[in-house]
Amino acid sequence: MMATTHAFAGLAAVAPVAYAAPEFAGPLAVGAILGGLAPDLDLVLEHRRSFHFPVAGVVPAVLAATLAALVPTALTVALAAVAVAAWLHAASDALGGGPEMDPWTNPSDRAVYDHVRGRWLRPRRWIRYDGAPEDAAVAVALAVPALFVFDGWFPAVVLGGIAVSLVYAGVRRRLVAWTPEWLE
Repeated sequence: MMATTHAFAGLAAVAPVAYAAPEFAGPLAVGAILGGLAPDLDLVLEHRRSFHFPVAGVVPAVLAATLAALVPTALTVALAAVAVAAWLHAASDALGGGPEMDPWTNPSDRAVYDHVRGRWLRPRRWIRYDGAPEDAAVAVALAVPALFVFDGWFPAVVLGGIAVSLVYAGVRRRLVAWTPEWLE
């Protein structure tokens, strides 16, 4: 899935909490965006293995959410949002295709690495590849709650993310031809 889809999923996950406790909306939104994007920092390492924890990630997510519920401060709710969004990112990568540049020509049987079992999880391909039309549709749908719950500069960021998602989905299949070999 696209990075924006993961960020919007994090925002959708924390939106009910932000609605109920608007004083924490800012830290929740920042945490959700950072957590939704953070696992993909492993693009320069072994993508979807180094910083993706689809099974083990539930433990820090639950612990951080529990801490935030018991001791609600801007810091604890932001950390909980980071942990929950990062776990959602890693877990949802199994719903898409593999991490290869052109999954429509040579699909991989590796979606995301499960560190608990020591094996790769198979891709479900509900979203065929990052930037697929269905990925853009999911991204837009997940962005809607954030547009209504968060205020200030967050709706502008969300609208910008929607625009990026739609443009990326429009050119995604052409990117392989435009990408230098050394980047693949």
